Amino acid sequence: MRLFVAVLPPVEVLDALDALPRPTATGVRWTTREQWHVTLRFFGNVDDPAPIVEALSNALYGARAVDATIGPRAAMLGKRVIHLPVGGLEDVATSIERATREFGDPPPQRQFHGHLTLARTKSASGAIAEIALAHAHAWTVCAVELIRSHLHADGARYEALERFALGD
Repeated sequence: MRLFVAVLPPVEVLDALDALPRPTATGVRWTTREQWHVTLRFFGNVDDPAPIVEALSNALYGARAVDATIGPRAAMLGKRVIHLPVGGLEDVATSIERATREFGDPPPQRQFHGHLTLARTKSASGAIAEIALAHAHAWTVCAVELIRSHLHADGARYEALERFALGD
């Protein structure tokens, strides 16, 4: 099963994202509300999630809630992903990476940059010029989730397998 750990934005952030313009552009596939999340660690295909659940439970036990901020302007991540930057999750992502390093695909060697994917494109797109939230949104992240990704021709569908609360 294809797994990752993510933060799901609250309803008010999702509503603000829903209100964003989605310019028509050749080769741009916009993500949907059901797909919006911030990936903290991608595992790829894993046979058994139990060891990951145990490692995450141990790593996040007693972890404090954190403040995250999204936006306000979209940008390109590489040449194919239109995203909104998300800050404030660096320490949580680092803890998760350290605790789960031995599972799934190796973590990337680059520094974590939180983001929420708005669209995927076949090439660099001018569609991002019009995309900006009215203002950056902030929220307190009280949980992270282990999610299973089901790939489909029209985009991935996600299933939460486990939720890990972050305390105060």
